[in-house]
Amino acid sequence: MLQRPAPSPTSPLSIITRDLRHDRAATVPFPPGETGFSMRRTNRYVREPLETLLDGYERFGPVFTLQIFHHNVVFMLGPAANHHVLVSHADNFSWREGHLRDLIPLLGDGLLTSDGSYHRGHRMAMVPMFHKERIAASLQTIETEVDRAVDQLVPGSVVDIGVWARELALRVAMRALFGVDPDAARAGGLDAAHEFEAALGFHAVSVPAQILRGPGTPFNRLLRSRERLDELVYGEIDRRRASGERGPDLLSLLLDVTDEDGDPLDRGQVRDQMMTLLFAGHDTTTSTVSFLFWELSQNPALLDDPGIDVAMLIDETLRKYPAAYTGPRRSIAPFEFAGHTVPGGVHVHYSSWASHHLPDVFEDPERFDPYRFTPQARAALPKGAYVPFGSGSRTCLGMRFGLAEIGIIARAVLSRLRLEALPGYRLQIRHAPTISPAKGLPMTVRAAAPARVLDDAREPASAA
Repeated sequence: MLQRPAPSPTSPLSIITRDLRHDRAATVPFPPGETGFSMRRTNRYVREPLETLLDGYERFGPVFTLQIFHHNVVFMLGPAANHHVLVSHADNFSWREGHLRDLIPLLGDGLLTSDGSYHRGHRMAMVPMFHKERIAASLQTIETEVDRAVDQLVPGSVVDIGVWARELALRVAMRALFGVDPDAARAGGLDAAHEFEAALGFHAVSVPAQILRGPGTPFNRLLRSRERLDELVYGEIDRRRASGERGPDLLSLLLDVTDEDGDPLDRGQVRDQMMTLLFAGHDTTTSTVSFLFWELSQNPALLDDPGIDVAMLIDETLRKYPAAYTGPRRSIAPFEFAGHTVPGGVHVHYSSWASHHLPDVFEDPERFDPYRFTPQARAALPKGAYVPFGSGSRTCLGMRFGLAEIGIIARAVLSRLRLEALPGYRLQIRHAPTISPAKGLPMTVRAAAPARVLDDAREPASAA
């Protein structure tokens, strides 16, 4: 059986001590930047990561250092930086030892929080679930849930589209990936969407608040939500193993799969992978659907433009609002990039969000322009310029599933309705740990005739 990764420390004191030790052990200089302690800088990065990183890029170039709370973080931005971290030198970066460690208390040792042979073995085991044929078999489930959700959008009503999208996306994930009836789970007293939202809220609080432990703290609330979600996940694992029941879902695949040594996955391993896929399977969809309808409310003429299709709209949404907006890693050995050295053993982040907003890569990056993703424009993008799902050997495994789901949702809504932003509403973005509208996204539902944009079924560029 593949050996589990060593336990990652959750004690704040242990984490801080370890980070400080790595920083002090650097054998080469850090890139230029700001390396003194500053709560003002730390708070700005937590509240405004995009603005902070774009400012750093303008001042220091594509690689720079910022001390965030107690330790240095090296940021690498732009197409060449993305390619270096994700593809050409990916083996020199650890996921588990970077800030993705913060997800371990909720997700355990899943694909997002593991490295090496453990990650490769489990990823290979799950690849068949995301083949085109298996995704095609899930389309009926997706369409059924989407039709149900769109029926709830009554013309003239005001709906929080962020909440609506999260509920829909989690229902799809529970049915298609987990094989569980979400209505039965709710009847049993579990609101899975609420519990995920409550657990992930830990990452939206201030850094000092994340350090606190004990009753009433954000970390304690995360643990309580995890316990309630575990009741569902472990209960279904145990029920399926006892009954032998199987279906076309990912859980059935994981229960019967064997690793590279021919051993079945243990109960905890199945739980960790299911929790990771349930998280990733609904959070990215929630974010992308919410921001897509926000942008269409700000640019309604796009729906009447015969040169624009749904795939282009999705690609441009993922450029402007990539759900996994930052890619935290820890370097393994020292290296050089763009004329600067980077120590081994330190935190290194690439950021798709910041890279997608560089004006020297995407002209007028704040403008929502689906024409950036015509076939000709897409082919002209520099390697590494567009990475909403990562790249290389660790490209998001569920990318095609997610894009298919988002496309179905977009077409179903736009064939019948238009969504209008409320007068005076100002979009604010939360980072926890993916980006989403903060404080909800209330929109007015209007009846509308279908637009030509619905006719195109081309796959988005990010799935190429």
